[in-house]
Amino acid sequence: MNERGQLQITQMLLDWSEGDQAALERVTPLVYSELHRLAHHFMNRERAGHMLQTSALVNEAYLRLIDQRNVKWNSRAHFFAIAAQMMRRILVDYARRNRYAKRGAGAVHVSLTQAELVSNEPTAEVTALDEALTRLESIDPQQARVVELRFFGGLTIKETAEAMKISVDMVKREWSTARAWLYREMKGGLYEDF
Repeated sequence: MNERGQLQITQMLLDWSEGDQAALERVTPLVYSELHRLAHHFMNRERAGHMLQTSALVNEAYLRLIDQRNVKWNSRAHFFAIAAQMMRRILVDYARRNRYAKRGAGAVHVSLTQAELVSNEPTAEVTALDEALTRLESIDPQQARVVELRFFGGLTIKETAEAMKISVDMVKREWSTARAWLYREMKGGLYEDF
């Protein structure tokens, strides 16, 4: 999306925050399309036949987002940063329900490379990443936020910088450091054979 389109979305979100319901109607197809792109980015990493479909993830995230009545959207980046959090919660909740339903499903090996998880058991991966990310958040909230936006939200480095109001170089450093930390964290403990 070009800069003009991004500014238009930002203005519509601001108008909606101020109570303009017509702005919500105008922005809905635009943000829904963008949410679908982000969800598709994440769901492409999942194995074929995954029970949670891209459209279901988008619909659930969208419904949760428009239900945010007291949020004052600052920008398009702010909206999609919240969308990334929503998608993370939805995916983690889904993975936990799926994992518990299997009763006794074991831990799997996880590799975080180029913002991709590759395995035969993605529900365990999502919960393992979420648990590691929660630990990282207690140590370095900014790094955890970068991972959340990049991995769960599918944001580019530039979009992440905009959402977090930090430099592109800072995002690159935090992304690199966080990936290394997550790799070590997930390799140890339950994943010591990795």
